[in-house]
Amino acid sequence: MKKEDIHLSDWNRILFGDAPVAFTLEVVVRTVLIYFIFLLIMRLMGKRMNAQLTITELAVMVTLGAIVAVPMQIPNRGLLPAVALLLLVLFLQRGLNWLAVKRRKVEVVLQGDVTILAKNGVLQIDKLQQERVSHEQLFAQLRAEKVTHLGQVKRVYMEADGSFSVFKLTPPVPGLTVLPEQDDRLRRTQPPAPDQKTCNYCGYLATPTDHAGNRCPNCGQQQWVAAVQ
Repeated sequence: MKKEDIHLSDWNRILFGDAPVAFTLEVVVRTVLIYFIFLLIMRLMGKRMNAQLTITELAVMVTLGAIVAVPMQIPNRGLLPAVALLLLVLFLQRGLNWLAVKRRKVEVVLQGDVTILAKNGVLQIDKLQQERVSHEQLFAQLRAEKVTHLGQVKRVYMEADGSFSVFKLTPPVPGLTVLPEQDDRLRRTQPPAPDQKTCNYCGYLATPTDHAGNRCPNCGQQQWVAAVQ
């Protein structure tokens, strides 16, 4: 379109574009057809597509969106090519899932693997950095599970789909608080563990000599605070 063809008073072009006015009704029909075809394809892909998405499933969703957008709105594009592409993506997704079930290495490459972010009250700093998870992101997940300090944590797993699984330690041991610094009043209600320090960076529970001016043996930091229980 040339710039001289653009006029702010041209409401027909603004509202309907270059296509005939009758194409508006056709867009409605196209959208309804694509919508139900899309629902059918999603149903055939299985229940996993309704849960949190893995990397491959997210790629499928983006691809599906790109496929269905064009035939709904462009008048010179038919529906059959889009349906063919939807079916192709369906068979590709189901085929990759079948291959992932058969071969563990393929599953890890396509869908990722579980990562242990915390063990027995101690953060695995290298894993947090690998997964690009900040302390506060992890602490938020722990608070959602009614965890107030790391001594209550046996394991924290980051699943392949990006969700977190928290297993609690019974009985709990003293550990690093996960309550936010802004809530100082609530933090003061946590009873301190007598004569026990914990690393303020990774939650490592120190021996009596660890925090005497020494670096944390787990993460190398020198940020010792009183452990809570």
